[in-house]
Amino acid sequence: MRMDAVLERCAGLDVHQETVVACVVSGPLDRKPQQEIRTFGTTTKELLQLSDWLTEKKCTHIAMESTGVYWKAVWNILEGDFTLVLGNAKKIKNVPGRKTDVKDAAWIASLLRCGLIEPSFVPPVDIRDLRDLTRYRRKLQGQVTSEKNRIHKILQDANIKLTTYVSDLFGKSGLALLDAVVNGEVLDPDSVKGMVFTQLKKKVPELIEALNGRVRIHHRFMIRRHLEHMRQVEEHIEALQGEIDRLLKPYRKEMDLLLTIPGIQEDAAASILAEIGTDMSVFPSENHLASWAAVCPGNNESAGKKRSSKTNKGNKGLKAVLCQAAWAASKTKNTRIAAFYSRIVKRRGPKKAAMATAHLILKICFFMLKDRMAYQELGSNYLPKKEKGLDYWVSKIKSMGYSIQIQDNHPA
Repeated sequence: MRMDAVLERCAGLDVHQETVVACVVSGPLDRKPQQEIRTFGTTTKELLQLSDWLTEKKCTHIAMESTGVYWKAVWNILEGDFTLVLGNAKKIKNVPGRKTDVKDAAWIASLLRCGLIEPSFVPPVDIRDLRDLTRYRRKLQGQVTSEKNRIHKILQDANIKLTTYVSDLFGKSGLALLDAVVNGEVLDPDSVKGMVFTQLKKKVPELIEALNGRVRIHHRFMIRRHLEHMRQVEEHIEALQGEIDRLLKPYRKEMDLLLTIPGIQEDAAASILAEIGTDMSVFPSENHLASWAAVCPGNNESAGKKRSSKTNKGNKGLKAVLCQAAWAASKTKNTRIAAFYSRIVKRRGPKKAAMATAHLILKICFFMLKDRMAYQELGSNYLPKKEKGLDYWVSKIKSMGYSIQIQDNHPA
């Protein structure tokens, strides 16, 4: 099969942990190109030699696969000197047969020469740094939640029923009581009353009863470890938050735009911005962005019949943040997003409704960042109400077990 060439000088890289196989193809567009292949290491010195060699060969475009994290080192060295294309390994996979690193590099180069590699989205350096921070913050927040769940489990094992009366066990009052349990203090009504605040002061007798359990040395040791680790992780999160705020300063306008969307708070806005960036011109349309994030329905059609299909994996971090924002937006009052969720959940269930709402929120983000426009609330009645026709009422009455006969009483 012959493919029309669009690039005269380009290169394909097959990247591994220890080596990079580079294939340079060059020549007139209407003739068979010449190939030259070399192998380099992945240390900085070797990658600089790769850059010098590609410059010597006058390559303008370079393509590589997005396998693992090994491509990042090569990208960081070559970025700025060449037009780099990062291809999805699944989409540029070669036909089955004898597979070697040299053939992989040559295949990538031939696809690039013909313009057949769809470039993956790689944000600028500062957005990539922000992405690392927001993803790490989300991991640490999960660790804090895990530590809290372990403390709940140990309290039940020790027959401490604090959660019956304390709604937030890790608030100011709850932590004071936990520290007292860990330190083995004698808890009388006066001491407990000095530890709690607000409405809990009225529940001192119940709290004394709830704290009367079977606490062993083992329980105190475990709770102390969990509390110390939880506080350490919270300190790390606070440090991360300071660095995130510093990197977000140039993008304060974009953040303020995203914060106008119902269901999106500061953390969610920062995560969305870190995942998709601020330049929407890299995505041809809002549908391309939704497909890249994998929040749109999958396609499974054959012989004119559409079958049920799941969404792809896509960007897991972005998908999780969008679904959380969708759940939050579904609880808002008199908003378009809540009305959309309510309409979908009746026939598709809460999970699919949340994914569909995440899809809607992402498309709203696309147009807001593209047009630099704040969110315009349309209200819950943004769709015109349709009058229910005769067929609807006939089927409704029949579903109730009645038979119906329709007569035309209009005069001739």
